[in-house]
Amino acid sequence: MMESGLIETINKDLAIELSPSIDMDELYKKLKEYCNHLIKTNFEKMVGILYRIDVNETKLKQVLNQNPDEDAGEIIAHLIIERQLEKINTRKKFKQTGNSEEEKW
Repeated sequence: MMESGLIETINKDLAIELSPSIDMDELYKKLKEYCNHLIKTNFEKMVGILYRIDVNETKLKQVLNQNPDEDAGEIIAHLIIERQLEKINTRKKFKQTGNSEEEKW
């Protein structure tokens, strides 16, 4: 099942337009194609996206080095989705506490 808000978050952060009705397999495929396109045509933009999304640079380098025969676009797509899901879950966690900053004081 697709995490609520994942497509919207990816569309916003990557400035792309994926259909909200696509499944996870199709999402990976589209992101892989998009990442490979950027790697070949606009590497600086790819790096900027990874920085903005906050994909762990050390983890990215490690995974790429450990899988030299794997498609870099596919690896990056997985890391992007993983990071976006982490952010969504963190937001949910803090929303569920129901405490605002003012209430803490």
